[in-house]
This record gives sequence, structure tokens and C-alpha cells, in this order.
Amino acid sequence: MILEPLAAYPAFFIGFTVVLGMLIGSFLNVVIYRVPIMMDKALRAECAALADHVADPAASPAQEPPFNLMVPRSACPACKAPITALQNIPVVSWLALGRKCANCKSPNSARYPLVEAATGILSGFIAWHYGYGGTALAALAFTWFLIALTMIDFDTQYLPDQLTYPLLWLGLIGSLWHPVWGDGAAPVTPHDSIIGAAAGYLSLWSLYWAFKLITGKEGMGYGDFKLFAALGAWMGWMMLLPIIVFASGVGAIFGIVIMIRQRKGKDTQIAFGPFLAIAGWFALIFGNAVVERYLGLFAPG
Repeated sequence: MILEPLAAYPAFFIGFTVVLGMLIGSFLNVVIYRVPIMMDKALRAECAALADHVADPAASPAQEPPFNLMVPRSACPACKAPITALQNIPVVSWLALGRKCANCKSPNSARYPLVEAATGILSGFIAWHYGYGGTALAALAFTWFLIALTMIDFDTQYLPDQLTYPLLWLGLIGSLWHPVWGDGAAPVTPHDSIIGAAAGYLSLWSLYWAFKLITGKEGMGYGDFKLFAALGAWMGWMMLLPIIVFASGVGAIFGIVIMIRQRKGKDTQIAFGPFLAIAGWFALIFGNAVVERYLGLFAPG
């Protein structure tokens, strides 16, 4: 069985996880591209169905061709030629084809292989850090969700419920097994996970409304509340403060750099989800060690 060498040989497990991560990264490219389109199509279909119902209650809603994560088949954005399995090998196909479409020779974006490579590298790191076992599997799922959410929010400034809710529930359910995250980390019990989810959501929700009442502007979206709640469910309420401090600090630096380089004003909108996701991932790997060894927060008496 394949599981036996994975458990017996750490190097094999790491290599296997890198390859698996690259394959997952190829699928994440589909998720990143299609989920926002699926959401837009669903909203437009609901609006059209409502308008048609008002105009003619007996009318049947118009049926559009299926569009989901599996259908239609992946194709070149320029010439619409279908992408074969051999043309879809992560990173390798992009390099072998000279970074161009096999049919029309139009340039293919480097973003796709970068997502695949990044997913493979981060997956391999998870395998090395945790070793073979259920904790690594949970951390891999957590990582893959965050990659998809980061890229979607970067593109659209939207964090879809189709990803934030499953991530939240996985964190709550995972707490039933009390997974241990990192060196010296305390187990995340269901008690800590539930409080973490509630505190994560309510803290950003309260900050959102306070900012809106004071300035009349929206400082963030509801998706940020849900993502922070999911991070709290995965790592407990103790890690919420380090996550938000790290995310806010990195986000502020990034925002200042963007405003200076692009000569934009202070009202420039920058997605906060990617910084939450990055902070959440680092908290998963290093957070408790940093808190316990350097800051002394939440350390047992």
C-alpha cells in the first residue's frame, strides 16, 4: 500500500506531498478563476428569474449552459482550444510549451505555474514540519483553502462563502480531535475553537460598524469577518490577537508602499483577506512558539 512508505520514509512523504500540492495547485487555479464567475452567474440568474417572474409568473426560467468547477473543460483564453491532459501538467507543461498556447501560440500567464509551484512548496513544507499523520493532512487542507481565498480576494476583493464556511466548519470539527499546532502549542479544544470563531467574527464586525459610524465608510467586507472566524475556529481564541496584529501591520506597510509607488490617495481600497490568510498560515506554523517564547502571552501560569 502507498500509505506504508509514506509513513516509513519521511523524504518520500515530503516528495509525494510536493507533487500532490502541485496537482492541487492546478485545481486551485480553476477554483480561483471560476468561483467568482459562478457567483456572478448565479446572482444574474436570480435577478433575471425574478424579473421574468414579475413580467410573466407562468414563464419558465431560461436555462444557461452549465458552468462549474468541472464543466466546461479548461481551454485557452485566447483561441478557446481545449487544454489536453498532457498540456495541463503543473509547471512542466507551461515550460515545455514555451509559456505559450499549444494551438494559437498566445502567451500563457506565469501566474498559473506560480500558484502550482507555491502550493507544492508550501505543501512540502507542511509535510516536513509535521511529518506523516492527521495533523499534516489538516494543515494541508487549511493551506489549500487559504491559497484559494488569498488569490480570489486579491483579484475581486471578495471572499466567497463557498470557501470561508467550509473552512470554518473544518476548524470546528477538527477541534474534536484536539490537534496540536506547532512546537509547544496547546491543544485547540472545542471550547477554544467555538470561542475563537465567535470572537473572530464579532471583533471585526464590531470594528467594521464602529469605523462606518465614525467615518461613514466601509473599512472591510463581511468576508473578512468570516475568514477571521475560521482562523479562530482552527487555532482558538488565543491566536486571534497575534493574527490581527501581524495582518494589520503587514497590510499597512503594503498599503503605504502601494500609495507611494502608484501615487494613489489614502482612500485606495486594498483587500485585507490576503493579509489575514498569510497571518493565519504563519500563526499555524510559528504562532504559538512566538507567543510562548518571545511575547509570553497566554502562557500557562
